[in-house]
Amino acid sequence: MRIARQLQKLPKHVWLLLAVYCCASLIHFAHNAEYIAFYPNMPLWITRENVYWVWLAITAVGIAGMIALSLGWRTGAALLFVAYGGFGLDGLGHYALALCSQHTLAMNFTIWFEVLAGSTLAVCAAIYLHKIIAEQRRYRRA
Repeated sequence: MRIARQLQKLPKHVWLLLAVYCCASLIHFAHNAEYIAFYPNMPLWITRENVYWVWLAITAVGIAGMIALSLGWRTGAALLFVAYGGFGLDGLGHYALALCSQHTLAMNFTIWFEVLAGSTLAVCAAIYLHKIIAEQRRYRRA
């Protein structure tokens, strides 16, 4: 029961953004992994398996945030959610290797879906973090 109460403290829109970003990230990484040979100028050392391992590592940050939240560590959870969303910006690295026009429509869609979902999550989680810190300051003054 205590865990459920802790999880309910996270605003519903942040839960939604966590789900959307997780899906966007999975879609981008799966597309990247399955079509790695077609992504322009990708280094040869990046393999299908490497891509999936990186996705699992990034997703572990989001899961760690949920665990922290369930333990009542709201500040730590919010920080982890900011970091998790921030990883969405990694997709922009594709454009350091090749121009946007050199990527297919599907590649660009999955990249930008992940970038937009991740950055939106990061910003909303940062706002949530700010509210937690402000709440803690008010509590300490009282």
